[in-house]
Formats: sequence, C-alpha cells, structure tokens
Amino acid sequence: MAKKEFTYRGIPVEELQKMPMDKFISLLPSRQRRSLKKGLPPEKRKLLLRLRKAKDAAKNGESVVVRTHCRDMIVLPEMVGLTVGIYNGKEFKVVEIKPEMVGHFFGEFALTRRKVVHSAPGIGATKSSMYVPLK
Repeated sequence: MAKKEFTYRGIPVEELQKMPMDKFISLLPSRQRRSLKKGLPPEKRKLLLRLRKAKDAAKNGESVVVRTHCRDMIVLPEMVGLTVGIYNGKEFKVVEIKPEMVGHFFGEFALTRRKVVHSAPGIGATKSSMYVPLK
C-alpha cells in the first residue's frame, strides 16, 4: 500500500510552494490569514530571509539550524524541509519542518511547559523527618 501524499486543503505541497503568497494566504484559517495580510513585521521578515539562506545552503549539502525566538511565525510552504531551533523560554528545541506543519505557528512545536512529576518527599519536607537520623 502506497503512502498517502500530504495535501493542504486538497493542494499538494509542491503546488503550494509554487503558488503566489496572497493565493496561499487565502487558504489559511482566519487567525493566520489576518496576521499575514497585515504584512510581516521586521523580525519575522528577517527570519524569513535567514530561512531562505538556509534553504540555499541545504541545496549545497550543508545542514543549517536557524535559531529563533519568533514563536508566532506561521509555517509557510517554502519552509518545508528546513531545521529550525525554536526558543521555549529555556532552550532552543530543534524542529524539522514537515508538510503537515504548514499553517501552524512555530510555538506549537516547542512547548513551554513540562509535565510535573512528583517523587518521594525529601528531608525537611515534614516535621517528622526532622528527627530521622542522617546516614
């Protein structure tokens, strides 16, 4: 059984990459569409230029990770295949952009909160543990 090719709203990724930006924007959900119709602010524009340079470097065989704090950047079709380091407040999470990520925000792929795992209480956690002799 052949693997099913990913399509975004019925359009394959190769066609999305060739499509003009304003036509692609019309396919996005309303939040992303409104954000992109306003135009890209300078920090997002700078990130997009760095991603394009990384794409050119990838064609030459280099692997470049573009690091960014810009968690509200929308994944565009031209970014597919690139590796991005997204800051989560503590470290840069390295994420490889796949076709399924098109239309989502970067921040969705580098979570800022971890699940809290509690273990056994330590020394000094309760009053009774004050009188336990240390080994």
